[in-house]
Amino acid sequence: MNVTQVLEGTLSPDAATRQNSEQQLLHAAEVDFAGYLTTLGQELANESTPTHIRTAAGIALKNAFTFRDVARLREVQARWVSQINQEVKNQVKELALKTLGSKDSRAGQSAAQFIVSIAAIELPRNEWTELMNTLVQNVATGSDQLKQASLVTIGFICESTDPELRDSLIAHSNAILTAVVQGARREESNMDVRNAAITALSDSIDFVRSNMENEGERNYIMQVVCEATQAEDNRVQAGAFGCLNRIMGSYYDKMRFYMEKALFGLSIMGMKSEEEDVAKLAIEFWCTVCEEEIAIEDDNAAAQAEGSTEMRPFFGFARVACREVLPVLLLAMCKQDEDATDDEYNVSRAAYQALQLYAQCVQGDVIAPVLAFVEENIRNEDWRRRDAAVAAFGAIMDGPDPKVLEPLIKQALPVLVGMMEDSSVQVRDSAAYALGRVCDYCSETLDPDVHLQPLISCLFNGLASTPKIASSCCWALMNVADRFAGEPGAQTNPLSKHFEDSVKSLLTVTERQDADNQLRTAGYEVLNSFVINAANDSLPLVANLSDVILQRLEQTIPMQQQVVSVEDRITLEEMQTSLTSVLLAIVQRLEVDIKPQADRIMHVLLQNLSTVPPKSSVPDAIFATVGAISSALEDEFVKYMESFSPFLYNALGNQEEPGLCAMAIGLVSDIARALNEKVQPYCDTFMNYLLNTLKGSTNQLKPAILETFGDIAQAIGTQFDTYLSVVGQVLQQASTVTASADVPLEMLDYILSLREGIMDAWGGILIAYKGKPQITQLSPFIESIFQLLHLISQDPNRSEGLMRASMGVLGDLADAFPNGEFAAFFRNDWVTSLVRETRQNRDYSPRTIDTARWTREQVKRQINLATAAAMA
Repeated sequence: MNVTQVLEGTLSPDAATRQNSEQQLLHAAEVDFAGYLTTLGQELANESTPTHIRTAAGIALKNAFTFRDVARLREVQARWVSQINQEVKNQVKELALKTLGSKDSRAGQSAAQFIVSIAAIELPRNEWTELMNTLVQNVATGSDQLKQASLVTIGFICESTDPELRDSLIAHSNAILTAVVQGARREESNMDVRNAAITALSDSIDFVRSNMENEGERNYIMQVVCEATQAEDNRVQAGAFGCLNRIMGSYYDKMRFYMEKALFGLSIMGMKSEEEDVAKLAIEFWCTVCEEEIAIEDDNAAAQAEGSTEMRPFFGFARVACREVLPVLLLAMCKQDEDATDDEYNVSRAAYQALQLYAQCVQGDVIAPVLAFVEENIRNEDWRRRDAAVAAFGAIMDGPDPKVLEPLIKQALPVLVGMMEDSSVQVRDSAAYALGRVCDYCSETLDPDVHLQPLISCLFNGLASTPKIASSCCWALMNVADRFAGEPGAQTNPLSKHFEDSVKSLLTVTERQDADNQLRTAGYEVLNSFVINAANDSLPLVANLSDVILQRLEQTIPMQQQVVSVEDRITLEEMQTSLTSVLLAIVQRLEVDIKPQADRIMHVLLQNLSTVPPKSSVPDAIFATVGAISSALEDEFVKYMESFSPFLYNALGNQEEPGLCAMAIGLVSDIARALNEKVQPYCDTFMNYLLNTLKGSTNQLKPAILETFGDIAQAIGTQFDTYLSVVGQVLQQASTVTASADVPLEMLDYILSLREGIMDAWGGILIAYKGKPQITQLSPFIESIFQLLHLISQDPNRSEGLMRASMGVLGDLADAFPNGEFAAFFRNDWVTSLVRETRQNRDYSPRTIDTARWTREQVKRQINLATAAAMA
């Protein structure tokens, strides 16, 4: 293999050449891993090799040890440990360390990334112990290139998310700190080195806790960082403020002295900087302060409620600095970029975010300075000033007591409504968003008879005026619909008198000739909100709306034949999804009253399913709507099963589209609950698909499949006999899945969901068999159910859903075997403790607590039976 040629090929613009080269590299790694690593290491370190080839060699080396799949990652890491001899390891590591000093900075950067992947294997094993000392020495005495690359390496190592590597770094905190502080000092004249050092210091903050606990060392670290905020190089300044954010987030309790002496002033100077990155990170410093203080107050309130005297230190930095910081934030909000895209994060957006957090943190203290700014700028000729004033008013809606805000809101509302006619699109957009926040956080301050009409009117005008502000008007209108809906199922509500006109306006907006996808989708989302929140007196209008939506959906079906581009496909899919979602809202709101329309709805949905292309997002919305129809019609839904079931089976077997497969699994549950025993003819096919998917699927589908077994059992009763033995074994096997404490959070969440699915399955099966002679068929599985319940009782990782399902299973088991056949299991102390813990948990809903109370009575009865048996 000509390594230079192959590496060149991995960078080729031609996909076939690139793929062929990558395959050659993979093959070389499989055939001779040691030789592969040595050859690439030599190419990386070769000063006469062109930059792009050296970089490609570094990337290939890093990629040899970088895999998202944890099992594959552990496999290649094990190859390094057990298959590569020490001589080759040393040679490859030396080549990488040598490259750090290269004048070719890109080669040095690539070497740094490779070094991290080896450090992740060796440092947790207490190997390569000299690495950190080497990097420290490089920073102390090396060339500028070597200093910078070594600091970049330390930064990469510290920002790694590998938990074992992170744990091992604590032992190297002194070495890390020595290097990064050396490079970050103001005496360092090379700004590339100083910038790399500040970045590495920021990444290492988590590992230097012991140093931060030492006052002398902490003072020195803080001095270096504070001095860096005044560096001539903007990168170093911005990095220093980023570092202060991390320090404030990790060491708030140590910050009082530094806030008083330096950080108040430095951060305010930083926020005023003309350099955007510096200003943003200085603003974010106050975001961090507010987030920390909000969290501390919440934690202390919770501790107090539990009677604890353990309180976290709280210094009220945000409140103390309120009058100095807020004016600077408000001026920063005036630095809008009118060409910024919706997702662009700039100084004005950073300041807006900080003001929102400030309002939550200091509550009423934010009102006076903001109000003064609003009054001064709301009529300003400069649109930026008007926009900042409107946005600032909206920003403080979440935090201060609504009763305090009430007179201000009533005074400001006509002004905000008037701003919806402003000459600037940006101001109109901010006004719509501010109105949305008023409705979201302070709706109780509004009088429906006085404020609702002008609110709805101005927002509909805004929605119809320009697509740019569609999403803000849409969000505001959805908040209006949610906040003025009254009680669910009420005969009338404040929206009723506006319902017909609102629906007409929305139907007009969605049919506009100039409407883009965003505006059309926004209009249909608002329509959903109005339908879901419709009072009973608006239901005839909802029923009429279904005709319009069905007609529009019918018109989209022939459009499938007219699609000629990707844009056409996206537009059609979004339209069909939006229309189907409105149909879903109508079905959910009308419930059983949808019957007269059901045939037509199902006909249109089936036509749609027949014509949509593969990998379409439309079937998801259709399946949700079919589920709602089945719930509304109950066993009458059976007449659609013959024509619909082929589509459902296809989706159940489609593991390439896990989202659609998950929808189909949920739909089987809906249909089983709706049809009850009438679902029997379809169960063999359902169960085959579900069991096959269980074998081949990723973890995410398994809990839902198990839950569906319970729904099928409950629907068909003891006819579940056909499947009981297989399902019982599956549930037993799933019950054995456990995790050690250091697994990723996603794995803990998965185990929680899996156990909930198992309990839901057994709950459904127990209900199906309870009180019938066939109940004895569950006997072989009782011990494993109790083993899982015992595991749950010992595991602090629980959810309310899991506890409710567990209580249901415990109670049903006790109820299902009234003669005490398994009474001995109920005598275990952990059973009584588990029921008591659930029953006494104040955070659980009444439904869960009532289930636990019922279970307590059933368990008591079993304990009495066990005691009686023991005495007999």
